[in-house]
Amino acid sequence: MADNDYENRVVEIYRQYYLDVYRFLICFTGNQNDAEDLTQEVFIRVLNNFKNFHSGSSSVKTWIFSIAKHIAIDHFRKKRFSAIFTDGFFKQLASTEKEPNDLVEQNEIKKMVHTAISGLKPSFRAVVILRAINEFSIKETAEVLNCSESKVKVDYHRALKILKCKLDIGAEEVIENAN
Repeated sequence: MADNDYENRVVEIYRQYYLDVYRFLICFTGNQNDAEDLTQEVFIRVLNNFKNFHSGSSSVKTWIFSIAKHIAIDHFRKKRFSAIFTDGFFKQLASTEKEPNDLVEQNEIKKMVHTAISGLKPSFRAVVILRAINEFSIKETAEVLNCSESKVKVDYHRALKILKCKLDIGAEEVIENAN
């Protein structure tokens, strides 16, 4: 691949996946500044390692999210297991087209969901973020997390069960309120 083609492909990949990676990282870190920094770090690694990427082993999307997952976990370890989410995260997702009372109620529900998700262990949190919030398939989630599809199914089921207990609502409502 010529250098110009290589650079164009990397720019195309950046444009295609930047927002998804940023959303994943903001869910994982709960901090806009950290998510921006980590997203930048992800794409620096993509740029530096793209020539070594072999499309036969995984898709570009799962490769990038695997990098993002590792960077997020490293960041999490550096923070020494401090709180992962902040109160402002789900507020960004609220629609301004709703009535003020509806917004307040929706924000309270999102805050409860946010708190419950932040209390999950990192592997469950990652599965919930990828499957429920980013809407990854089981296969894509397994590739990103470098585990079997069965493990993704089991962890996702267990995470939703924990969230259901914490929130005292049905698992379907957990997913609807997280989005």
